[in-house]
Amino acid sequence: MDKPASKPGEQSAPSRIGKISACIVAMNEADRIGDCLASLDVCDEILVVDSHSSDATRDIAAAAGARVIERDWAGHRAQKQFAVDAAAYDWILAVDADERLSPELRSEIVALRESEFADVGGWSMPRLSHHLGAWIRYGSWYPNRQLRLFDRRRGSWGGEDPHDRWETDATVVQLRGNLLHHPYRSFDEHLRTLDDYAAISAGRLFERGIRAGVLDLLFRPPLRFLRGFVLKRGFLLGWRGLLLAGLDAQSVRMKYARLMVLGRSEDR
Repeated sequence: MDKPASKPGEQSAPSRIGKISACIVAMNEADRIGDCLASLDVCDEILVVDSHSSDATRDIAAAAGARVIERDWAGHRAQKQFAVDAAAYDWILAVDADERLSPELRSEIVALRESEFADVGGWSMPRLSHHLGAWIRYGSWYPNRQLRLFDRRRGSWGGEDPHDRWETDATVVQLRGNLLHHPYRSFDEHLRTLDDYAAISAGRLFERGIRAGVLDLLFRPPLRFLRGFVLKRGFLLGWRGLLLAGLDAQSVRMKYARLMVLGRSEDR
């Protein structure tokens, strides 16, 4: 059926087909957000939802042409869903301030835009992290596929804080270009993050009625180590692979130790 002609003097609504809104949630990312924003020139809008940064994060984002919304931190899932809902366009590219598009990934997204996307729910991309002075191409850290380019009408943010993810029942297609990730400014920050995430994850499990026992502490950590170091070929990274597999196991141990303590506390 043909579209009705516009009335004289009436402007047609701008087409949103093939247009992308980049969504970033941030707090105190002044040292990293600039490189992230510079890689997003493929997008038609950049939206930054900032949780009251005390540094220059908002100023840097605004100077780069981003639309900035300041908002209380509501948790990973809720904050990212807010950003998606506030975006101007239905196709969303969700990135974190410590991530940026590789040239290969950028080229793939340009091609998708020019073809006005396909009839799918989204596109996943491998995430390649730089840590301990090297790109981590093996172990549990890679390819670590992330569904970050998606049609917001066909899904929502799910998972559990802090391990949120976009969820959709529609078809998801894989891209080849890497989403480059700089997760930690230092090794100390890595250790602090593991402890913080273990506490959050244990709390979420406890709220769902899940409890931990001795077997969880005995078997889950070594199984995680074997998965990352052997099955995922972390040994190819040398000492880095050994260290990262050990830290993955330690994060599991901390999570279930905290969950066990929470469970024992309610019995008192």
